[in-house]
Order: sequence, then C-alpha cells, then structure tokens
Amino acid sequence: MSRIEKNNHQINLNLNVRGLQPSATLAINELSNKMKAEGKTVYKFGLGQSPFPVPDEVVRSLQKHAAEKDYLPVKGLPALRESIARFIEKSQHVKATADDVLIGPGSKELIFILQLVYYGDLIIPTPSWVSYFPQAYIIGRHVHWVSTNPEDGYRLSPERLEEICEKDPDRPRVVILNYPSNPTGCTYKLEKLKQLAQVARKYKIILVSDEIYGLLHHQGQHVSIARFYPEGTIISTGLSKWCGAGGWRLGTFIFPKQLYWLRDAMAIVASETYTSTSAPIQYAAITAFNGNPEIDKYLENSRLVLRTIAKYIRNELLNANIIVPQVNGGFYMFPDFSEYRDLLEIRGINTSAKMCAAILEETGVAMLPGTDFGHKENELLARLAYVNFDGAKALKNADLLHSSNCTKDFMAECCPDVLEGIRALTGWFGRLSS
Repeated sequence: MSRIEKNNHQINLNLNVRGLQPSATLAINELSNKMKAEGKTVYKFGLGQSPFPVPDEVVRSLQKHAAEKDYLPVKGLPALRESIARFIEKSQHVKATADDVLIGPGSKELIFILQLVYYGDLIIPTPSWVSYFPQAYIIGRHVHWVSTNPEDGYRLSPERLEEICEKDPDRPRVVILNYPSNPTGCTYKLEKLKQLAQVARKYKIILVSDEIYGLLHHQGQHVSIARFYPEGTIISTGLSKWCGAGGWRLGTFIFPKQLYWLRDAMAIVASETYTSTSAPIQYAAITAFNGNPEIDKYLENSRLVLRTIAKYIRNELLNANIIVPQVNGGFYMFPDFSEYRDLLEIRGINTSAKMCAAILEETGVAMLPGTDFGHKENELLARLAYVNFDGAKALKNADLLHSSNCTKDFMAECCPDVLEGIRALTGWFGRLSS
C-alpha cells in the first residue's frame, strides 16, 4: 500500500468512527470499577450483565471440552446447530433445522455483519440498545429512528412502521425488534406482533427479532414474531443473558430458507474475520440449548428473582413520582424523571447526561442517560439495570419468594446493594424539593 493509499485509508477510517465513543455500557462499567477502586461507594446500575452464574452442568461441559482446539466450521458446530434448531422449535414452535443456524462470537457480531452484507436502511425504535446505531454508522448505513410512546411502553407501532414504508415501498429495509427490550424491559402483545408481521410482509422487510432476553420474560411467555412472519424473520439469540454467560461470547442467528442467501453472505464475511467461534464454548453450549430439568428450574428461579426485584424497584420509583412503564422481562427499566424537570433546572441540570452525572457524583448511583439509547438530550430518561446483586445467593433463596410475605426479607438478604442504591436515588430526588 502506497503512502497516499495509507493516508486515504486513514481518512476513511476516521470518517467512519468520528464522533463515536466507546460502547456506553462498557464505559459506565469501567468508570464504576475505577470509582470503586478509589474507595468510593458505587451502585452499579449501568452495565447490563446477568448476575446469575452459568448453570453447573454447562460449566462442567465446558471443563470436559476445554481441550477442544480445532477450528470448527464457519457456520458453527453441526451438533450445536442441531441443538439450537430443536430449542427454537420447542420454545417458539417455529420450524427450524441445523441448516438454518449460524453461530458467531456473540449476537452483537452477527448483527454487525448482517448490516455489512445487506444494503438497506436500518429502522430501529427509540429507545434502542446502544450498539445498533453505532454499528450502522461505522458501516455507513442510513438509520431511521422511529419515535415511540411511553404510554405504550416504548413499543414500535404497526402504524408508524407502515407510515415510514409506504413513502418508498420498494426500498430495502432492516427492522430490529428487540423484546423484552433493552433498555425498557417491555415486550409486545400477541396482536401487535401479528400486525407488525403484516406490515413487514407487505413491504418485504428483513426483520431481525433480537430475542436475547426472550427466556427471561418474567412470566415465561415470550412469543417470537417469527411465528407470524417466518419467511422474513431472523431470530437472534445467544447465551449471554438467560445462561449468565456474557463473557463466553456465543450468539446465533436462525434464518428462514428464503434468506439462506443472506446466511451464506454472512458466513463468507465470518470466514475472513473471526473464522469460527471458540470450540470449547460451542461444545458446552450444546448442553445449554439441549436443556434439562435442572436448567428449567434455573430459568424458573431466574425469572422469579428478576420479577420480584423489578416489581419492588418500580413501586419505589413510582412512589417517588418517577414514571416507569410496566416491566415484562430482562433486567432493565427506563425511568422518566421529567416530574422533577423544574427542580433540576434550578440546579442547571437540563439534560439526561447532566442528570446522570450529578446522580453518580453525589450518590454513587450509576445509570446510563436516555441519549445513549437514541433520545433527545432534554428528555430526562435513564436506563437502570437491576443486576447488582449476588445471583448465586438469590437463586439459592428463590424458593422463599413463593411465600407471599418474604419479599422484603429476600431483598434485604440477597439484594442489599439494590435496596441501598434505590434509596439513594429516590432520596436524591426527594432532597431537590427541600
């Protein structure tokens, strides 16, 4: 490469990443850890990492296969692809075969590669997960943010999707539908999924159904939109959330046969980039996706714990005049602090970023501002990830929650940082008016 070519290459690279910061979730985690290392009190509501341990039998499977060292097929270990296909059929009643499955080092990587190989606009609801837009920006794709209604749980409405598509019906588009949602914890009712599927089919939209939190629906009632639009939906899932294995970095896409051309294009890029996903992790993942009564119990208790904590936090925030939509799954909520706008303005706080910075500085409560999820600066929103508790201890004591009067005891015993953090947060707002 000549000197001029190197300079031009550097210019193009700078243009692609100019204005971008490191992932907001990773940045808040590093800042929180730095503050704790300095001896400061920090309540880590920033990074959304599962607090639960990887199930014992999955860990044992990883230990058993630790010596696996060969490169595996680009699309993934055949036995794992078969396990995932059976898992999708069993959990979502969507027909699938091993050929439909593509394995990658995290669903995040697969979503990036999809946008790289498919030339189309990206449609995402506001708010959305922090990495959808930066990925599209890096690649150079046009992003269409779709405003949503807090009264409707920040869900993408079929009417808004129709409104966007009918203006240019033949334009290629990718819609990412993430539910239960990061950052809101909200999900979709059955009828809305059917209506969204009708619009997607009408305009031949490629729909990425990001169901990474699907198994953490608090009532165990997640429904994939692929049931209603099977020919155009790619289901995205993985191990990071329901299996507590974020650092293992294993994600998967499940394609309909009509989109095999896209699966194959992604596999070509994978062959030239990450080559294949870690062999020991793939072997261990077979155990996770095959499931068994112990893993079923693990999931049941995980949902019960998260449901209990979400209900407690939401009630505390509502009692403090902080608006929070109903939470249906995962481990996030998206509180709206606009009731305190005038009092915050007195202190010169008029953006979500300033608000979160002040709260962190004065209380140690770490949250992410709404701007990280696509909202305007003056919208006083933040994402709260309620994961700062001992997941192993919580699972061990989950049976206590089947008794109606044990919630407070459970919270005090298993989630003291959550209790203290929420008290610090509500107390800070309470003092604004004093």
